[in-house]
Amino acid sequence: MIAATEKDPAYGWLMVAVVFTISALAFGTLGSVSVFLKPLSTEFGWGRGETALGYSAISFSSAVFGVLWGVLADKFGTRWFGVISAIIMAIAMYLMSIQTSIVEFYAFYFLFGAFGTSMATTPLYANVAFWFRQKPGFALGLAAAGGAFGQAIVPYFSTLGIETVGWRETYVWMALVYLSIALPLGFLVRESPWRLNAMNSSEVETRTVPISENEAIIWISAAIIFCCNCMAVPIVHLVPLLTDSGETAEYAARALLILMVAGIAGRIMGGKLCDIMGAVPAYMLMSLGQTVAVYWFPHVEGIAALYSLAIFFGFFYSGVMSCIMVCTRVMVSSRFAARAMSITSFFGWIGMGLGGFMGGYLFDLSGNYNWSYGFAAVAGVINLTILTLFYLRVRTKRDPPNVQPTELAAS
Repeated sequence: MIAATEKDPAYGWLMVAVVFTISALAFGTLGSVSVFLKPLSTEFGWGRGETALGYSAISFSSAVFGVLWGVLADKFGTRWFGVISAIIMAIAMYLMSIQTSIVEFYAFYFLFGAFGTSMATTPLYANVAFWFRQKPGFALGLAAAGGAFGQAIVPYFSTLGIETVGWRETYVWMALVYLSIALPLGFLVRESPWRLNAMNSSEVETRTVPISENEAIIWISAAIIFCCNCMAVPIVHLVPLLTDSGETAEYAARALLILMVAGIAGRIMGGKLCDIMGAVPAYMLMSLGQTVAVYWFPHVEGIAALYSLAIFFGFFYSGVMSCIMVCTRVMVSSRFAARAMSITSFFGWIGMGLGGFMGGYLFDLSGNYNWSYGFAAVAGVINLTILTLFYLRVRTKRDPPNVQPTELAAS
């Protein structure tokens, strides 16, 4: 066992940079569904809800296959996950450029999620989490910030590409960029010495959390469904919301860019807050901010108000993402880490997929986005209720002999 006071390996920071970049590309595609939604629905005559199911296809395939990759990561490590995900993401983007039907649209995004996003995010986040014994929240928040960065720049440049060369050529360029950036970085992925020792050891790892691993994962999974319902609606439907009101596609993409740039700070701060005030309280705080903000998107008027709301929501929604990962990290042993993160991510992806679909479905029913964003706010309230009960459970659980709750989990 590595001593708690031993300095974290320097290679861990390279892993932070690698995972930051690869996850930026993966999450960037997820965010760019928003800017492809109207061009595709216009060309093929698909409804908003029908087209938004492309987002759901990525989410659901990431959920199902993520659990498989988590099991394999805990057994064999994540050495080749970056390489495989880079190749598959590029192939999926190219296939999107030649798709001609809704079935192909779903199938290619399903492929992207199953072998791209699900390998490039959760298992690699688990990898990063165990490179750091000292204040892992900050390092994990930095790595997770890549997702927000990707969701900021990929949709923005995708919008410019669609307006300049069309949606098909834009997908081709995305495939080329993804392959040239992600593939070389994929070869740099390594497992932390601490996690390798734990994976190969027959000793039972000591935990300092007063509830079982299974119970902790059940609580987190229940909460994450609803917080991801909440965050998915603006991610998928902010650009259509703004263009429906007469704004240009570039203006709408800029608003999404601002939201996601704020999210970079949110992910870093979310991880840092977990180190300072505890993972569950930090998760509750970030969820509160997200829930308060999401309802107001259809109701704000003016550039200043919209950008301010985008910054506020982006900061808190992205902070939620970091807090979820740190919560999972501190609640489980290193040998269960990738599976635990994959299980919670399974429910997160399900929540994202349902949220994206419901946003479009409620729009199709009502002809506007008021009910869509109202649904998101209600989901946020349910998430906060579950987190409050979880926090009270950890705080009030009678401690087993010689076991105290971790400062991160229950402070």
